[in-house]
Amino acid sequence: MTIDSTPVLACEGLRKRFGDLVAVDGVGFEIAPGETYGLLGPNGAGKTTSISMLCGLLERDGGQVMLLGEPFTPRSVEAKRAIGYVPQDIAIYPDLTARENLVFFGRLYGLSGAERAKRIDEVLEIIGLADRANDRAGEFSGGMKRRLNIGIGLLHEPRLLVLDEPTVGVDPQSRNAILESIEHLGAEGMAVLYTTHYMEEAERLCDRVGIIDHGKIVAEGTRGELVRLVGEHDRVHLTATGDLAAASAALVALEPVRQADVADSGLDLIVEGAADALASVLAIAAAHDATVTSVDVVQPDLEAVFLHLTGRALRD
Repeated sequence: MTIDSTPVLACEGLRKRFGDLVAVDGVGFEIAPGETYGLLGPNGAGKTTSISMLCGLLERDGGQVMLLGEPFTPRSVEAKRAIGYVPQDIAIYPDLTARENLVFFGRLYGLSGAERAKRIDEVLEIIGLADRANDRAGEFSGGMKRRLNIGIGLLHEPRLLVLDEPTVGVDPQSRNAILESIEHLGAEGMAVLYTTHYMEEAERLCDRVGIIDHGKIVAEGTRGELVRLVGEHDRVHLTATGDLAAASAALVALEPVRQADVADSGLDLIVEGAADALASVLAIAAAHDATVTSVDVVQPDLEAVFLHLTGRALRD
């Protein structure tokens, strides 16, 4: 069987200006079938403007977009059927039940009869609202409304699902339900474009991440690739007593250990690949009369990468 390697979405050189403000400045990336790609950046970084151009909702000033291997513009009406767009603002009818909302939007998508009914039941299960299908959407919590919003984008089984900060303002339980639903979609082979300013969401969901700041992609890759790109390493604290100076001098000679300092309660190390090096670290410490009572490992995350690349915290 031949596997189609054509990206579901590919863009390059995207640009958009609003007066003197350059909102998007040369953005480009690809999303493969079954891949979840994250645009990670603070509010105002250009995430929503970028996806508005990618979905054909906003004319671009420059660059190109390819959808399923074909050129895509705001006038590509038929091609837009391949996209499910879930906006940051909730777009549902509060006076209709969850099922009635899905019926209405299903008709807009051209679904009818038994096919529509079957798909609505499937979507209600995916978003965890099957038991509330006949309740008015206006009575839902914010998180349930956002889950229904996602369900509307899923109804027509798009090849690409675009989610613009879908967990903003929701409670932790609903947020986890939303993230579980999205994980399910990626596992089922749907391409997902996910924008967020929550680092932990990008780490949990995304196969690859593009870090966007001031309208530019400043780095792209898997979590591991991004961490290696900026030279971030694991930080290890050994709570220890004994001859800490001798242990520190011996440990810094170990190849994975980049730095070893004596601290008030033990030793602070910077280590490349702490999980693999830890056994050697402990053996050397013991051999130099340091008694280790506990180990704390802090691995670098996307927050640290973003701070390194941009000089500011992710939520600034």
